[in-house]
Parts: sequence; C-alpha cells; structure tokens
Amino acid sequence: MPDAAPPPIPRPGPTGPGRAPALPHRLSLVVPMFDEVENAAPLLDAVQEGLKNYPWPWELVVVDDGSRDGTREALVRRAAELGPHMRVVRLRRNFGQSAAMQAGIDAARGDVIVTLDGDLQNDPADVPALVARLLEDDKDLVAGWRTDRRDARVLRRLPSLVANRLIRRATGLDFHDLGCSLKAYRAPVLREIRLFGEMHRFIPAWLATVTSPERMAEVPVRHKSRERGASKYGISRTFRVVVDLLSVYFFLRFRARPGHFFGLLGLLVFTAGLGILGYLFGLKIAGASIGGRPLLLLGFFFVMGGVQLLTTGVLAEIVIRVYFDGRLAKSYHATEGTSLPPDAGWFVGPAGPVAPTWS
Repeated sequence: MPDAAPPPIPRPGPTGPGRAPALPHRLSLVVPMFDEVENAAPLLDAVQEGLKNYPWPWELVVVDDGSRDGTREALVRRAAELGPHMRVVRLRRNFGQSAAMQAGIDAARGDVIVTLDGDLQNDPADVPALVARLLEDDKDLVAGWRTDRRDARVLRRLPSLVANRLIRRATGLDFHDLGCSLKAYRAPVLREIRLFGEMHRFIPAWLATVTSPERMAEVPVRHKSRERGASKYGISRTFRVVVDLLSVYFFLRFRARPGHFFGLLGLLVFTAGLGILGYLFGLKIAGASIGGRPLLLLGFFFVMGGVQLLTTGVLAEIVIRVYFDGRLAKSYHATEGTSLPPDAGWFVGPAGPVAPTWS
C-alpha cells in the first residue's frame, strides 16, 4: 500500500514588507557560544521574542564550545523553560568558533540555516529579512552588513576594516562586511563545505568554490553594543586573517589541481637552476674556476628546490583526493544535543512548539 502524501505546510498570513518569506521552509538558527554565561539566557529570550510570530517552523541550535563559566548550565536551564525547539549542543572542550559553528550546522535540520553571534550584538529580528531575500531572490547566501557598527574603533572596527579589504582583494567577492556572523544559507549548499581552523571568517569565499558569487547577496542589518561579557577578539585577529588568506587564495584557485600550482613553481625554479648550472658549466669548459662561486650553490639549490616542488605537487594531488574522500571527518567532538527526531522540536508562530509530520 503506497505511503500517504505528507500534509501540506500551511500558508502564512500577511507578514508585512521585508519580513518573513512566503515560500515554505524550515529554519535553523545556529549560535556558537564560549564563556558567555551573562548572555546565555538573554540570547534565547531575544531569539524567542524576535521569531515568536515567524510563520514557518524554526529551531535554535546553540553550541557551547567547552565553556567553563557556567554557560552550558544557563543555556540548558533556559532552553528547558522555553521548549524543545531550543537545543544545546555541548562540545567536550573548546575547539574554536569554526568547529563550534560546524557542530551547529551538522545538528541543524532546517532547509535554511542562519548563523549569528552569541554576544547579542546581532539582532534576531533581522533574520526574517535575510531569509526572505535568500528564498525570494533565489540566493545561496545572504550576508548581513553592519552599516552602523557599535564596536570600539581601534580594537574591533579598524582590524575588521583592514581584514575586509584584504579578503575582498584576495577573493574578488564584493562584500562590505564579511566579518558579520549574521548570515543566511541554503542548507544543502552550506553542507558542501566543512569548517576547520579559522574558516568561519571566510565562509563566503569557501562557498564560492561550490556556487557562483552571483548567488550571494548582502543586506544591511542592525548592530548593537555589547552589554554583557567581554569580547574574544582584538587587533591580533588581523594577523590571523592574513595567514588564513593564503589558504583561501590557494583553495579558490587550485583546490582541485594543486599539482598545477606546485608543478609550475617547481618547473620555474628547476629551469632557473639548470640555467645557472649551464652557465657555470660553460665557464668551466672555458677554463674558469667556478668552485668558489656563490652562484654554484644557488644553482644547485634551485635544482634541488625545483625537484622538491615537483614531488610536492604529486603529493598534493594525492592529499586532495584523500580530502575529497574524507569530507565527513569532524573537527569537534560533542557529548550531547546533536540529534533529534526530524519531526520533533519545531516552533511555529504564536501556537507554540509543534511536531510537523512532513519530511
């Protein structure tokens, strides 16, 4: 006997211009947190308030990145009071923001995934507008643009300005504020990449390896001053961005063919070394003494360096195949909260938590 067709998702009522999209979807919000005990309960309350009238099913996945100040306990306590649509994923130790964000993405079950910071500087009320732009304009990514930032000029805004300019120049992506965590993604596209290291700063760049930059957009969003807790970022972030940019630049251009990068560089160095040694060989035949010339050592090391670069290219081709075969590897280890039945723990509008039966 054939299975019965899933019941249709109810159409929402009027939501106003620029608010929630009319296209059916399920929404997952992902928030990584580390030592933010003062913001734990207020964050959940802010999300609940900002999305209480959202017409489609939604859930919140908060990832406690090994906090030691009671953040996890505060999150679990408040989530239990609000309902099963609030979930807490606990990592065994502090793995970093990228790994925590990846843990939340893996636990999210929605068709649309929205990420935001846990310091309450992003406004959850901006989420519907980002999702509307994503679905109604058929985008894969819509990023928030903090047009009126409320951060310290030297410690936060200046490093962000420098980092954004470097990223735009290196990647060619025309975004004003790549550092804003408030972003909306199509879940199938976001899951095509895996976040490691400090990759959370470059998600649009990594997405450019699997989708077109034309399917990305930017929307102005509000930005609030931090009222509680201490920032985890500073001027040192700019230097980490410069180092990470080298990896981004390499992956964007040679991700599937690293042998071309190392091979071309190796051939150039090897050829230069052969040219130097050939020149010295000609002088030797003419009777000149070349044993004490620094050029001899330079030519020798150029030839050896060229050979090493060529073999590195071969090894890189092998490694990249291992990378593509092992993309399910995880950069974190969680203890709880990562799974839930697909039809449980959703919140729809003022009716409260419901359990939709569609797949």
